[in-house]
Amino acid sequence: MGNKIQLIDRIRLAFAVSVAKSVTFTVRSLRLGAASVLPGSLARRIEPRLLQLLTQQVKNGVILIAGTNGKTTTSLLLCSILERKGYRVAHNSTGANLENGLMTALLENTNLVGGLDVDYAILEVDENILPKILAPIQPKIILCLNLFRDQLDRYGEVDTISKRWTKVISTLPTETVVIPNADDPTLSYLGQQLPQRVLFFGLNEPENYLDEIPHAVDSIFCPNCGHSLDYKGVYLSHLGDFHCPKCGFNRSQPALDSREFPQILVGLYNKYNTLAAATAAIELGVDEATILDTINNFQAAFGRAEELEVNGKRVRILLSKNPVGTNETIRVVTQSLDKTTLLVLNDRTPDGTDVSWIWDVDTEKLVERGGTLVVSGDRLYDMALRLRYSEKTPESDFNLIVEEDLRQAIATALEHTPENETLHILPTYSAMLEVREVLTGRKIL
Repeated sequence: MGNKIQLIDRIRLAFAVSVAKSVTFTVRSLRLGAASVLPGSLARRIEPRLLQLLTQQVKNGVILIAGTNGKTTTSLLLCSILERKGYRVAHNSTGANLENGLMTALLENTNLVGGLDVDYAILEVDENILPKILAPIQPKIILCLNLFRDQLDRYGEVDTISKRWTKVISTLPTETVVIPNADDPTLSYLGQQLPQRVLFFGLNEPENYLDEIPHAVDSIFCPNCGHSLDYKGVYLSHLGDFHCPKCGFNRSQPALDSREFPQILVGLYNKYNTLAAATAAIELGVDEATILDTINNFQAAFGRAEELEVNGKRVRILLSKNPVGTNETIRVVTQSLDKTTLLVLNDRTPDGTDVSWIWDVDTEKLVERGGTLVVSGDRLYDMALRLRYSEKTPESDFNLIVEEDLRQAIATALEHTPENETLHILPTYSAMLEVREVLTGRKIL
């Protein structure tokens, strides 16, 4: 990567960096938050080309990780692998994945005049802004994890996003490496259309097929001709082993055998995160022994299957922000023996203001197993109504508790959790931040 910056750019960059670092120090000193967005926003006003000026200094290249679910876990795992090999890595570890958050993460690693001395930058990127930042960043690798319906009020359907991705990625240099999910028909097709070097990741574990295609499924039609796809089996939502009987479009072949890599954290969706990170790491020349050692010692990112001990009881936070993700976290809950669950539903900007997606979630499985379900959040009554409609009989054996005050809701859920069980908390994004603030006394903004 080039690192030559003109003098006038250096002066403007140095000023932008000084402002950003001063803001970061002030915000953190006053305990106003993590300062993961504001510094980048202010620095960008001073130097509009900040993202380009910073990323062009990264020695070995920038790795972008995009998709609906799994970005934070995948980026943290890949970062951990590279750091274990001794590389210096810039990473937006707080999950701030819009432009200002990316710039703030890079600014964290600069010196006082804007010099960035890192080997790699690993940046998780919101799927909607990926096309906008590709030109200034010129990434070395792009990881495309999955595309599900998420915040339709902001983003639209998955086909719209995939077409934008394909159009812009195809203009990048041919040496750019693109790593899509072979089990996602939309992304598998995307990879097959690109002129760049493409490596796929995916599962090869038929024993983990679901019994049936879930209700919250997005892309079961061929992205080439529109005909219904035939599936040998699905792992979650529309991810699986598929082919089109009309035009011959087939699932792409993954670069790695998924059976050779262990499961990280809970939930099959985290196996995809493992494979994505491992595929990228091997492409970067990391040996398999280092990858496996990192996986086996990996700790969850905040809110993503993160486990805490509160008042002597185990708590597991499972971010649940769209139909597919929530169905998978519900699968984790129902496969456990734990009978207390707290659901926290917000409708703020980070969550998406349209909460109608909860009607595509298989909450019936939570209600069927019984136990205690506590609901809270800005839209707690919507969630409570959804749970009531999930009852197959009026005599369903579950205890529904509706509590407007989040702190009290957490306390109530803990009270109903036996000593030998785990309290599962399923929050939307902004709710997850609030839950963690209550449980840990720290904010992540």
